[in-house]
Amino acid sequence: MRAIFPLLLAVSLPLAAAPLHSQFLPPDDQALRQEAPTAQQLLQVTDYSVVVAAQRQSDQQPIPITRALQVRLKGKPLSKGATVAQVLLTFDGEAGKSLKKPLYDDKTRILSLNYPVSDYRVVMDLLRNETVYVQFLTYANGHIWADLHTGTVRTR
Repeated sequence: MRAIFPLLLAVSLPLAAAPLHSQFLPPDDQALRQEAPTAQQLLQVTDYSVVVAAQRQSDQQPIPITRALQVRLKGKPLSKGATVAQVLLTFDGEAGKSLKKPLYDDKTRILSLNYPVSDYRVVMDLLRNETVYVQFLTYANGHIWADLHTGTVRTR
């Protein structure tokens, strides 16, 4: 019975103590994540689709051509109270351009994340070869954290 008690105690700790998958967060050098997160969306990715698009509006001069590289992720929510239904990854190719902040829309249940186009190959490699999780944390101080990560992987 003594061997089981510590395990039961650990399972019964409140979720506010640390977010699920907190072991995958980098060091908090700027002390932005000192408090417990106010919300967490954690999703295990089960499906994805890739969209490469171009659009040309012929009624404007000069004719602007816009393009998009997006990956849409679907999966199963893992954190308590998680409502995320999809994650939309957008890859922007403009060098030196600041990326938009991560955004979760409660109405559509879509989490939007933006990455530089140079990260596309890394993301696709993870999706093809590993179990991938998406994590989105918000904090009372306004800090937002979002990531894609694998679980712990054994070397071969």
